[in-house]
Amino acid sequence: MSDQTVRPTKKQRELLSFIEVFIGEHGYSPSYREIMNGLKYTSVATVALHVNNLIKRGHLRKRDRSARSLEVVTLSEEVKVKTNSVKPGEEKWLVEKVEYFFAQLEQQAVKEQARIDELYVLIGTLKILGLEGAAQSFIPRLSAVKQTIHDEVQ
Repeated sequence: MSDQTVRPTKKQRELLSFIEVFIGEHGYSPSYREIMNGLKYTSVATVALHVNNLIKRGHLRKRDRSARSLEVVTLSEEVKVKTNSVKPGEEKWLVEKVEYFFAQLEQQAVKEQARIDELYVLIGTLKILGLEGAAQSFIPRLSAVKQTIHDEVQ
C-alpha cells in the first residue's frame, strides 16, 4: 500500500484546510511561520514535520524549493483506483454498458468490425476485473454478431 492511500490524521486535515483557506484568501500559500501562528503550533519545526509528512503521503506538494510554494493535492489528482475488485453496483453498471454496446451494434444494418473489436475489449475487461461469468454470458452473443458479418460478406 503506497503512502498516498493513507488518509491524513485530524491534525494533518486541519493543516491542509488551513493551507487551502489561506491560498483561497491570499492567492499564495502561507509561510511556515504563518501556519505556526494560525494553528497555534509552538515551533516552525512542528510545521515542517507535518508538511513533510503530507508531502510524502501525496496530500501536499511543493512547486519548487522557494517559499510559499505549497499546493494541496485535490482528490481528483490523487490515485483513486487501488484494486481491480468490483463492487456489486459497479458490476451491474459495467454489464449494462456492455449490454448497451451490444444493442447498438445489433441494431445497425451493417455491422462494423471496429464496433465488434470494441466489444472484444469490453468482454476482456470484464474478465480482467474478475467478472468471468458476465464475460462468458456475452460470448455466444458476440459469436452471433460475428456470424452476421461473415454472412454479409458472403
